[in-house]
Amino acid sequence: MHALELLTQRSSMPRLIEPGPTSEQFNLMLKAAGRAPDHMALMPYEFIVYEGSNRQQLGQVFQRASAEKGLAEAQVVQASQLPLRAPLVIAVAMKYQPHDKVPRDEQLASAACTALLMQQAAFAQGLGAIWRTGWFAEDEQVKGELGLSPDDAIVGFLYVGTPAVPTPIKPDKDIQSKVRFPE
Repeated sequence: MHALELLTQRSSMPRLIEPGPTSEQFNLMLKAAGRAPDHMALMPYEFIVYEGSNRQQLGQVFQRASAEKGLAEAQVVQASQLPLRAPLVIAVAMKYQPHDKVPRDEQLASAACTALLMQQAAFAQGLGAIWRTGWFAEDEQVKGELGLSPDDAIVGFLYVGTPAVPTPIKPDKDIQSKVRFPE
């Protein structure tokens, strides 16, 4: 896939099936993540990887958080099944490191770039991926159960697998309306 095609046709793939990425494909995704902008080379991120039956561990985390939040029983059960929507789920976290030259927002942006680069590397290799957030990414209980501190953040959950259907390419946005040249 040509790099400009990859960049200009990026789209999420919500319907993913087996197989997930091979170890070689996954390592290329990590290599791409390592190219994210990273002021002072802090590497302010961590990837918590769930595949195979380990996805049920993440489902249990979602289930407990849903129960604690007081959601209806059907929603609690559904939460436990969410990580099973793809063969591989990567919880992308920003691991905050106090630094006088690299503010928290910059570290968060670096971690977010790793998620995008991993998603793009998945697409470049013929895989599908979708970056999901939702309230689970903001929940303190979920963060704690994933071994993250209150200063850390969950950037999102990257679901990766084989596209079940051709990836839907959304129409181009009118990005020009978001450009301003000061006088």
